[in-house]
Formats: sequence, structure tokens, C-alpha cells
Amino acid sequence: MNDFGRLVEGEIPRLRRYARALTRDAVRADDLVQSCLTRAVSKQHLWQAGTDLRAWLFTILHNQHVNDVRRSVREGISVEVETAAPFLTMAPNAHAVLELRDLRAAIDKLPLEQRQVILLVGLEGMRYDEAATILGVPVGTIRSRLSRGRDQLRKLMGMDEEP
Repeated sequence: MNDFGRLVEGEIPRLRRYARALTRDAVRADDLVQSCLTRAVSKQHLWQAGTDLRAWLFTILHNQHVNDVRRSVREGISVEVETAAPFLTMAPNAHAVLELRDLRAAIDKLPLEQRQVILLVGLEGMRYDEAATILGVPVGTIRSRLSRGRDQLRKLMGMDEEP
């Protein structure tokens, strides 16, 4: 395995985590990461050594996800009951599970632009400039979307500052 392959391999856990947060489905997330990695390997000549590989890979993943969403809108989407069945059961630690479910539902209600920034900065711990590069927007837009997204999450979770 060459140096590029080793560097890419080190980013796979982060790519999987972000893909799962975007797709909300482990199987679709793994497919998305696979598509991203396939594209990255085929386009490795476009990556410049010394630049931020993580941002480059996240950009590929993000663009692939956008393409997949657009394709699913055109083709229509369906969910079988067997696929949703694991999500219809309740775990023994109901309180923590319910809080996590509520947070996931609140994040899902955010506009896509805010959700992406919340996931990149909050979940992945990326710097604002890295998120801006991945999403192709100015850093000020990242700050604005993050602020609005956090405010909206507080409201959705019932944590707004009003008594």
C-alpha cells in the first residue's frame, strides 16, 4: 500500500461517522463511504501532497451524498418495514436512548445547510475554515449557519434560555 492509501485509510472512521450522520442509515453510509473511497483512489492524481486530505475526502463524500440525494428524488425512494424494524424497538436504557433519539430528530429537522455545519464542526470537530472548504462557502457563512443551527437545536430540544 502506498503512502496515499495509508493516509486515506486513517480517515475512514471519520468518513463513516459523517456519512452515517448524513444518511441516518448504516448500510447507505457504508455505500457512500465506498463510493467516496473509489472516487478518491481514481482521482488521487488530483490531490496535492501537503494539503488537507481530510477536507479533500470530506468534499468528495459531501458531493457524492448530494448526487445520491438528487438521484433518489428523481427515482423516488421507498423503505421496507424489515429495514425500519430495528429502529422501532426500545433499548433497556430508555432515558439515554430517548434523549439521543430526540437530539437526532432535532438535528433532522434542521435545514440541510445548518445540519451539515453542525455535523462537521460539532461532531467531527473540524475548524470553520475546513468546513467552509468542504461545503464551498465562506467562513462567515459557516459561522452564521452554525449559530442559527445551535439556536434552533436549543429550541427544538426545549433548552431555550427563556424561563
